[in-house]
Amino acid sequence: MNFQHTEDRRMLADTLNRFISEQYGFDMRDRIARSAQGFSSELWGRFAELGIIGALFDEADGGFGGGGFDISVVFESLGRGLVVEPFLDTLIVGRAIAKSGNEAQKALAGELIDGSRIVALAHGEPDSHYELARVTTRAQHNGDTWQLNGAKAVVQHGEHAAVFLVSARTGGEDDAQEGLTLFLVPRDTAGVNVRGYRKIDGGRAAEVTFDNVKLGDHALLGATGEGFATLEYAIGFGVLALCSEAIGAMDVAKEYTLEYLRTRKQFGVPIGSFQALQHRMADMLLEIEQARSSVINAAAALGAERKVRERALSAAKYSVGRIGALVAEECIQLHGGIGMTWELPLAHYAKRLVMIDHQLGDEDHHLERFIALGAD
Repeated sequence: MNFQHTEDRRMLADTLNRFISEQYGFDMRDRIARSAQGFSSELWGRFAELGIIGALFDEADGGFGGGGFDISVVFESLGRGLVVEPFLDTLIVGRAIAKSGNEAQKALAGELIDGSRIVALAHGEPDSHYELARVTTRAQHNGDTWQLNGAKAVVQHGEHAAVFLVSARTGGEDDAQEGLTLFLVPRDTAGVNVRGYRKIDGGRAAEVTFDNVKLGDHALLGATGEGFATLEYAIGFGVLALCSEAIGAMDVAKEYTLEYLRTRKQFGVPIGSFQALQHRMADMLLEIEQARSSVINAAAALGAERKVRERALSAAKYSVGRIGALVAEECIQLHGGIGMTWELPLAHYAKRLVMIDHQLGDEDHHLERFIALGAD
């Protein structure tokens, strides 16, 4: 199998890396991440103008990429810059709409690609423990309307999303795959309440509650009670995106650490000449390449049948979770006390690597899922 990127993908990566290097330096990123909005609307528009959002979607949906390796290339570059703009939820929600939306709903894809509409996935709940099917938010059909009640946790960019993709239970037990239904809920619908907060790794998220929210059938995404397959499919794209982002962040953390070992002197020589530190660095480099291989495998399997696809994604998320934490710890320790300071970019890469493990399922969750999928 040829793992070399096509010329188009290399050009995309070069363009994005250059833009981030020139326009999204660490000081700029830090200001954006700590701002009241948590991302930059101006830069989000410029990412759209460059075609970066479009690269995440198929031509049929108005994009010009959409393959596993297209997504991987984009998010690896975003990881290198610790970009906080709402790429992840745009990808997940957009893919769900592309898979199960009607013609009117699919028209929203164009607004996602041109950056004019912000969307957010409102799926995780306080007690879901990463289990995709565990949903207690309820939707009841009363006459010609649906009545939605429940709460969603850690909704990325929830304060500024115009539309939420909400999972709700219309039947079955709280952890059953059957009976899950997806709704597209406008942010300004009566009964939708949003409480925003800052995230530890930069940017903002929100708790979103739905109090007797009334929706028409036009809000349904796909068939009633059959939303699990769409949700799993769309979140799979998000898992690949997070894994690729982690690879980019690991590479930068590695580069910072190598540079520090070459320049920091002890006893009159660079500390990188000490054999013990060389061994630790070599072990870390091998681990990063193992993580990279797992992400390449997941990207290649994104178009495969369900079990192959989901096992590859869980294997990559497990590897990235374990190795990301290792890289964060080793890089900080090899820097010594300075590695923990807010002013040093490395500390922010370490935080992001740790937090990626907790998005869309941590390493323990995906190890169990990988095993369970193999036993089916």
